[in-house]
Amino acid sequence: MTNVLTTSRLTLRDWRAEDAAAALEVYGRAEVTRWLSPEMDQVPDAAAMRLLLQQWIAESARVPAPAGRWAVERNADGQLVGGAHLLPLPPGREDLEVGWQLRPDVWGQGYAAEATHALAGWAFGHDVYEVFAVVRTGDTRASSAVRKNGMHWVGETGKYFGLDLQVFRLRVADLDVDAVSSAGPPGRD
Repeated sequence: MTNVLTTSRLTLRDWRAEDAAAALEVYGRAEVTRWLSPEMDQVPDAAAMRLLLQQWIAESARVPAPAGRWAVERNADGQLVGGAHLLPLPPGREDLEVGWQLRPDVWGQGYAAEATHALAGWAFGHDVYEVFAVVRTGDTRASSAVRKNGMHWVGETGKYFGLDLQVFRLRVADLDVDAVSSAGPPGRD
């Protein structure tokens, strides 16, 4: 079971099987799933989404804090607008990845940064000193979002999930929202 995390506009809480219809609005969208790592197919229907949520719920119960998966709700209306995770990266599982997936209609509203900072703060409260985000080459929206989140580009690798990925890092000192973000990978937006 994960802990409930709150920001001024969001609540990150445990997934529930009854979230399937709302979660399908995120994970049933090709524009979301095409960029996920590890690779994930677009979820075809509510029944498949319910099964996936049950897997995520079981996974969150097994992983030690601060790791887990969260549903992301908007505080103003209680709507589920996405999901977020803090999970060990393969192959050694010594690095923690912070990630989020949002409904396309809420992109660009700063929810990614809020979720990232909530999860990073949670991790840093558990003797974790840095978290990473991995972004597929070509996903300019995500690479822009992680830089806006205060994360710094550290390189590219093929070691995670068998994909060519850009790697970004956030450390405790980087949570200062007034800090200048990194310029990103050389020669890229």
